[in-house]
Amino acid sequence: MKLSQLLERLQYEVIQGSDQIEISTLINDSRKAEEGAAFVCISGAVSDGHRFAREVAEKGASALIVEKEVDVPGDVTVIRMQDTRYALALMSAAYFGYPAEKLKIIGITGTKGKTTTTYMIKSILEDVGHKVGLIGTIEAVIGEKKIPAANTTPESYTIHQYFAEMVEAGCDSVVMEVSSQGLMLHRTAGIPFEIGIFTNLGHDHIGPNEHKDFEDYKRCKGLLFKQCRLGIANIDDPWYEDVFRGADCRVETFGLSEKADLRAEDTHLVSRPGYLGVAYHVSGTMDFDVEIDIPGTFSVYNSLTAIAVCGHFGVQPEVIQKALKAAKVKGRIEMVKVSDEFTLMIDYAHNAMSLESLLTTLKEYHPARLVCLFGCGGNRSKDRRYEMGEVSGRLADLSIITSDNPRFEEPQAIINDIKVGIGKTSGKYVEICDRKEAIRYAIANGQPGDVIVLAGKGHEDYQEIKGKKYPMDERVLIAEVLEELAQTANI
Repeated sequence: MKLSQLLERLQYEVIQGSDQIEISTLINDSRKAEEGAAFVCISGAVSDGHRFAREVAEKGASALIVEKEVDVPGDVTVIRMQDTRYALALMSAAYFGYPAEKLKIIGITGTKGKTTTTYMIKSILEDVGHKVGLIGTIEAVIGEKKIPAANTTPESYTIHQYFAEMVEAGCDSVVMEVSSQGLMLHRTAGIPFEIGIFTNLGHDHIGPNEHKDFEDYKRCKGLLFKQCRLGIANIDDPWYEDVFRGADCRVETFGLSEKADLRAEDTHLVSRPGYLGVAYHVSGTMDFDVEIDIPGTFSVYNSLTAIAVCGHFGVQPEVIQKALKAAKVKGRIEMVKVSDEFTLMIDYAHNAMSLESLLTTLKEYHPARLVCLFGCGGNRSKDRRYEMGEVSGRLADLSIITSDNPRFEEPQAIINDIKVGIGKTSGKYVEICDRKEAIRYAIANGQPGDVIVLAGKGHEDYQEIKGKKYPMDERVLIAEVLEELAQTANI
């Protein structure tokens, strides 16, 4: 492939060499440099690819794509442009033969609800014969192949590589989570989204390595609606108009408001031993009843989003009803059957906002006791620990403080910080550092009518300690605990 073919949708300047040279591969990782490669120098938060320009050239790279001056031999082509991240996205699309243009791509952005909604949409569309790829926080799904995710929205090269594999696997559509970071860093630049979805916006992801302030966070969310044909928005979110200011797409809305194009009416909670759900009537652009096996008002919003999308694919109400009833997402209010008397679930809530939302939702079901088992990740802001401790102490009847991913910190030190937050409340707590023992305590002491939530790990199947990830899946721990308790009871 000629370099000029990779650059055909970009404005650029040839600093030295020629854009007519043949390129063997496209890379942005200097460790993957080889003969004939085109290396895109990315100025990242941790390292700057321009620093490795000479090293990459010495390994045989034929071309460098740069924003800054580099010192390399004269036989290496140097192409300069304004933004190499943007360049990487469009060059990746060209390198893989523009696979996105062969797929109907649905992008979902928002602070909460992205993961659950992607799986709901995938489930419904597959029920009517579509073959759907998925890219998200938990994994990428390409046919039968599942690839664990490192980022909610991968680097642009990886996205287009996945798209190409999806086309090869016979997929006709893709549903993907689009993070504000992904939008800000041009990972999704140039993708022709068929539908863009806005779920909601909360004060999250603000910090030195993420967004400088809330205004920037809103602005980045809005970028999705400058590159999609149809935008579907949660009209009830207070920031909806801000996010869609300057949108270039046609816009439809969903929500509980009478102003919404697609509305949920007569919403009511459904509860029985070992089961929590929600039911409502869909009105507006569609008209039918829905019941979902996932509790809470946010489940109404997530499912409404999926319904709005699938309506544009011509899916009939009875198919949507059946698919929503069966939709499950690993680690997102995932019910695990352990008793006929109380309910236990696993959820990924790992910050104060998500934990407060989860516990507030569960309290609406009036459990005999609400028990929250959680920890906090090491080498992260201590404020998160204080805040999560305070939220659990205020909302749960019993908090079981345990270990999460301690990373390079001592688990007990993290637990002590959480206790500072709980100390601001009158909430009862126990501390059990070993997570399996904490789960054992929760199950062994479960009482009729309890709702027990294991928060923080969700879909993760590891525990990160001192730079190493050790296998640890809460579903496995629960099964082991149940077996061990059963053996003890039979002695």
